[in-house]
Amino acid sequence: MLNFRKYPSTTAMQCFETAARHLSFTKAAQELHMTQSAVSKQVAQLEELLKLQLFRRSSQSLYLTPVGKKYYLEVEKILKQIELSTIDVMAHGAETETLKIVAHPTFCARWLIPALKGFSKAYPKIHLDVKELTQSFFSEDHVLDIAFLHGDGVWSGMEAIKLFEEEMIAVCQPDLLKKPLNDLCEISEYVLLQSNSRPSDWYYYFERQGVNSNCSFETFYACITAAELGCGIALVPKIMVKNELLTGKLIKAWDYEMKNMGNYYLAYPCHKASTPKVKVMIQWIENYIEKTNKEKMEYR
Repeated sequence: MLNFRKYPSTTAMQCFETAARHLSFTKAAQELHMTQSAVSKQVAQLEELLKLQLFRRSSQSLYLTPVGKKYYLEVEKILKQIELSTIDVMAHGAETETLKIVAHPTFCARWLIPALKGFSKAYPKIHLDVKELTQSFFSEDHVLDIAFLHGDGVWSGMEAIKLFEEEMIAVCQPDLLKKPLNDLCEISEYVLLQSNSRPSDWYYYFERQGVNSNCSFETFYACITAAELGCGIALVPKIMVKNELLTGKLIKAWDYEMKNMGNYYLAYPCHKASTPKVKVMIQWIENYIEKTNKEKMEYR
């Protein structure tokens, strides 16, 4: 770890970032309300500290060196994070805790956001920071408290609570099918829409019913929208289109519901199991599922 005296100052990083963005000490000085010489001096001190040349200077131009370009991207991230953290503290107060949640975009929009309705009012001292991610949730770049995941429930360093089983169904716009399908093979006459995150789902859907077919793929969120627009038949999790099925925007193209393709889980790092904000969210989600299951039984 660097000695704190070797860390560049925030002022130096601001001067460097602004000068790099404008490729001009003059414009940087104007933006920062400093003199040109003060900005230039801060950047020079930064270069001396790093023992690296960040800019190439000429009488009329200013250019970033290759290492300068790399450092600029890193400094930009650091300053942005400082800004976001400061705004967060100012907006939510000293007594507020932030609960960092990650989920797949489609799951987030279709299930999680409705599930979280009312949470902030019930727990005003817990600020929800919800991020939508499609890549791995467990890289070192992402600090999280809770993740909503699809899979087998086993993730290194994580504890998982099963929420519900996934059911995959084929849906389409009512106008797309002039009459109900009499044979599953007829589906192959239409454009088949599917998320790239599940490239084999149509294959399994047909295989389990003894039919072979080829298919084209799109993203989950896009293929639901495409199905609503009449572009084809989408194979999607039933939970993601329950409202569209209720309102008639989408209909089932075929009655078969494919199960055993994984479950949805609420997962959290093992070392955060006793954290109050995590325990509160677990209870909230469990209550929401219990409530929706009860409403589903009453509806039947």
